Amino acid sequence: RGFPGMLGSVDCMHWQWKNCPVAWKGQYTRGDHKVPTIMIEAVASQDLWICHAFFGTAGSNNDINVLNRSPLFTQVLQGRAPEVQFTVNGTEYNMGYYLAYGIYPEWAAFVKTITLPQCEKDRLFAEHQDGAQKDAERAFGVLQARFAIIRSPACMWQMRSLTEIMYACVILHNMIVEDERDTYT
Repeated sequence: RGFPGMLGSVDCMHWQWKNCPVAWKGQYTRGDHKVPTIMIEAVASQDLWICHAFFGTAGSNNDINVLNRSPLFTQVLQGRAPEVQFTVNGTEYNMGYYLAYGIYPEWAAFVKTITLPQCEKDRLFAEHQDGAQKDAERAFGVLQARFAIIRSPACMWQMRSLTEIMYACVILHNMIVEDERDTYT
């Protein structure tokens, strides 16, 4: 993608929960969705490989609330992020980063787009960053296209069953990506 040190792009997706227990509906319903949802956070690469998935957070949360519970970013906060050696503009760095949208915090582990680029160089960076950031969204789209069970509202009652379904779909998706990786041009 032309971003040295990039570990992938991070984003969240909502999965509608049709049979959410009534007592939990307030936790899992967000105003703009009007139906209970469960969130999955994922980090995806350009070839749509999902290298991190965290599922089960209440749908009333936003990406930041999911981030606060995610084991991946707990490691980032503790300084145990994957080590990646790269150089940009003559400066050497030893910690990788994720491409993220503007809602994510101002951490060194996140590179966000320039919201109002003032020069051609900034505009070009914002354009390329925005395109690479969409890798996680594309991974979610392919995941839903491959597995009708997560494209449709979840009908299970138990969170454990839904969690196992989601992780099974992510694992199968990655197996397909790995198998087809050599056929990409």
